[in-house]
Amino acid sequence: MGFMDEFKFWLDDEYFDQETKNELLAIRDDEGEIEDRFYKELDFGTGGLRGVIGAGTNRMNIYTVRKATQGLANYILKQGTQEKGVAIAYDSRRMSPEFADEAALCLAANGIKAYVFDALRPTPELSFALRTLGCTAGIVVTASHNPPEYNGYKVYWDDGAQVTAPKDKEIITEVKAIKDYHTVKTMDKDEAVAKGLYQVIGKEIDDAYMVELKKQIIHPDVIKEMAEDIKIVYTPLCGTGNVPVTRVLAELGFKNVYVVPEQEKPDPNFTTLDYPNPEDPKAFTYALRLAKEKDADIVLATDPDADRLGVYAKDAKTGEYVAFTGNMSGMLIAEYILREKSATSTMPANPAMVTTIVTTNMTFPITESYGVKLIEVLTGFKFIGEQIKLFEQTGSNNYVFGLEESYGCLAGTHARDKDAIVAVMCLCEVAAFCKKQGKTLWDMMLDLYEKYGYFKETQYTITLKGIDGSKQIAEIMDKLRKNPPAAFGDMKVLKFRDYDNDVVIDMATGEKTTTGLPKSNVLYFELPDNAWCCARPSGTEPKIKFYMGVKGNSLEDAKARVEKLTEDLKAVL
Repeated sequence: MGFMDEFKFWLDDEYFDQETKNELLAIRDDEGEIEDRFYKELDFGTGGLRGVIGAGTNRMNIYTVRKATQGLANYILKQGTQEKGVAIAYDSRRMSPEFADEAALCLAANGIKAYVFDALRPTPELSFALRTLGCTAGIVVTASHNPPEYNGYKVYWDDGAQVTAPKDKEIITEVKAIKDYHTVKTMDKDEAVAKGLYQVIGKEIDDAYMVELKKQIIHPDVIKEMAEDIKIVYTPLCGTGNVPVTRVLAELGFKNVYVVPEQEKPDPNFTTLDYPNPEDPKAFTYALRLAKEKDADIVLATDPDADRLGVYAKDAKTGEYVAFTGNMSGMLIAEYILREKSATSTMPANPAMVTTIVTTNMTFPITESYGVKLIEVLTGFKFIGEQIKLFEQTGSNNYVFGLEESYGCLAGTHARDKDAIVAVMCLCEVAAFCKKQGKTLWDMMLDLYEKYGYFKETQYTITLKGIDGSKQIAEIMDKLRKNPPAAFGDMKVLKFRDYDNDVVIDMATGEKTTTGLPKSNVLYFELPDNAWCCARPSGTEPKIKFYMGVKGNSLEDAKARVEKLTEDLKAVL
């Protein structure tokens, strides 16, 4: 069917409710809008669904959510694991509770029990819950840090991580196999509850989650000693983080935690924000205002589903607040954990840290310094979660920390996804430890640069929306893949890695080796002096991202180098 045929089917068929039809009738004279809504089905990618909320096959709505869930249910039934049930959580966005219920009732209609949280919860708590309950899978309804018009749907498997190969492709196949909406099952909620196929969960999971979080604290005595002195400003950015963050900090003994009042309550419109992303400096406008008023040591923001953490810390010399990238805050926590576990003889045997290929290269000297194995995986925290599972299955290593550049990390193995709640807790412990020594987090960051090198990273993103966007992104990748640049400015490319074709090419000798990682549409250019550049289309947004990193001799030198590399990349493109 063409997009107009699909549009007419949604208008005429009794399967679709009147509210949906009214929304479509309102655009019946706008062919461009009809085409955008119906020219394809919303992609069920390796992470699940993400899109603009609205009526149509290329939108997030109860019908696309239900259809995706039917595909997941069919897969679970083929695996024979339906008796274990599925855990479901949701965030503060528009339609999140409704989408969570649609997923639950589709599963119930297929004889699969759904465990649904009684209110919004962070994504990492879903990862914890499904393992605690022994579920076969989990679903989180969230669009993470996307603008308010978006929502999404992420699928997890029984290990608590987002699905990886081959399950991801197998589930996608099941979803795509559903051609007729009438074959998608659902049932009445009261009937599902009566049959024991819909169970509400809440406090018991929260309490168990808190116990696991607090196990990651290394120096509770230092927190108690500095609890009155350290001042923390926190914003949940109108999302799910407020309740668990304030609870864990209070239970640890921190006395001066100030929550940004304008962003404390869940708000699906993110009224005080252009973009609810802790990577965006504008998201900290209210928090920094409160920080100056309270003379805070540390300023923290979690994204709406509380898996990413943004950080500012005071520079004692200037009195100004300095922004930390995800690499910087991750390195502060990582180095603290490795140093203090070594000092207290609590480092496990065969320790390992896991990062992604686009995370800072500072991970190499830090892990080497403490005798910790470093493992690099593809971009996406699910691959870090997969390593934890492999360690448990093989006994080869013990996980001590994992991080990715996109403001996500995980201390402990209670969850298998990045966890901003545990990151807040760990970073507040680091801040207390620094305060006891008369230092700030920024002082400690400068100490790390002096010890390990002035590593600096950045991103350059090209956004290409609409029907032609994905085609243009494919063309950019194809050009770089078939004709890899010999240099970026005056920096020669030493090695070129093509993860999709599983090949590493030595640009000087032409020698070819394998990447050792799964196939993925990612290109990586190794450059001299710890510099690098990586190209990767986003899996959830109409963007192609270029990640870059350098190592300088000072803050100014590193900044100049990374700016030059960005300009050299633009010249190549």
